[in-house]
Amino acid sequence: MPDWEARVAALWKQVDSVTPEELVSRIDLLAAERPADDPLALFERACARDTAGLESAAEPLYRAALASHGLDPYRQARATIQLASTLRILGRLEESERLVKAQLERYAEAGYGLALYDETRATLALTYLVQGRAVEAACLALTTLAPHLSRYNRSIAANAAEILKNTATASNWS
Repeated sequence: MPDWEARVAALWKQVDSVTPEELVSRIDLLAAERPADDPLALFERACARDTAGLESAAEPLYRAALASHGLDPYRQARATIQLASTLRILGRLEESERLVKAQLERYAEAGYGLALYDETRATLALTYLVQGRAVEAACLALTTLAPHLSRYNRSIAANAAEILKNTATASNWS
């Protein structure tokens, strides 16, 4: 398996020098070395199609990889983020939002870790933006960014929370 993963990683390093069709074909050849229901192979096949702009073909592969419960937390987060992004592109915004929120809940589970936590929040912010929820998107993005700033961490996070609270209060009066 390590050899297989190394060959997959080597192919992804060449992604800018191969055509989308070639990427899909070469990933499919590598995936064919593994059982048809192998979660890693399903995930890589989904990623290749997603990268090639074939979102509709990527979706069922992401779903199968996630349904297998065989992905490690890092790949599970990646598959969830990428499926949510695919759903957003396909116009299925509520489903995208539910998927990302479920991933955010996983981070609270003991031992799950925080791999791609900020990336998950950024994906939710994009979904909010496309849903027309720009204030929520901006506030989520700012609170995600705040811990990484060299200064003003607390004030940025607090201001974003206050703006969100005021927006929610104002919309309740509408």
